[in-house]
Amino acid sequence: MYPSSPPRPATSHSPRLWAGALATAALVAALIPGASGARAAGPAGAADNPYERGPAPTVASIEADLGPYAVSQTPVSPVSVSGFGGGTIYYPTSTADGTFGAVAIVPGFTGTQSSLSWLGPRLASQGFVVFTIDTITVLDQPASRGHQLLAALDYLTERSAVSGRIDSARLGVMGHSMGGGGTLEAARSRTSLKAAIPLTAWNLDKTWPEVRTPTLVVGADGDTVAPVATHSEPFYTSLPGSLDKAYLELKGATHNAPNTANTTIAKYSVSWLKRFIDSDTRYEQFLCPLPQPGPAIVEYRGNCPHPS
Repeated sequence: MYPSSPPRPATSHSPRLWAGALATAALVAALIPGASGARAAGPAGAADNPYERGPAPTVASIEADLGPYAVSQTPVSPVSVSGFGGGTIYYPTSTADGTFGAVAIVPGFTGTQSSLSWLGPRLASQGFVVFTIDTITVLDQPASRGHQLLAALDYLTERSAVSGRIDSARLGVMGHSMGGGGTLEAARSRTSLKAAIPLTAWNLDKTWPEVRTPTLVVGADGDTVAPVATHSEPFYTSLPGSLDKAYLELKGATHNAPNTANTTIAKYSVSWLKRFIDSDTRYEQFLCPLPQPGPAIVEYRGNCPHPS
């Protein structure tokens, strides 16, 4: 009997070789990110969230007078618009990062846009288009100011010179005093808004269960015009329990605290707007766990963590 022939070496056409190669490739792909030939996803969130703008934040970056973006501004004449009193648009100069979310800001009773102008470049330099507006008259009440905020957002996204820089699905509102009351009115009227920040707000309506917009209510312990016990606190409490919401009470501050540059207001406003307009979870660290009382804060309440 002749000896049996040795097994023939497997060739590239061997089914056994193909099966083994495929299994090995699958194992490598599972163990080594990017080994399958697909582009690696990069840092967590960078590929998942297309709305992230700017570098990873730090306490220093959100407390800074200006953020990473250079800012330009353009005036809007009251005679060129309807439904509000004109204003000033602040926006990131570069378009390299694509579109940005936008925020309209309205002043309080007898106030003008100049009283909140510090917020324009401060927020815009963090990666937002910001519109500080004047009202039709300085005596307009909260409901009117709410309508004017929405009219300003419509102008900003549809007819302004910077409309192409804005993602019209990512909008927010802010306001001081009666403008803060108007901020709540706007959020109740337009539930598609992504963020609302009423600052030492005043409104005769104390209950806001209809609001569906993530809302940061800012009060001041020394406010005698809109005391927190009869304004900011009931506003916050009346918001739905299921809503992303927070209450920040400033320490040693008065009703007009938002009318001058305020690091605490800026820090938490930037974090709130980034977290909910940009869905940027990198800013969750500044909101949750809840900030503790300290030299600038009497109290901070909220219902975090905020789901992604």
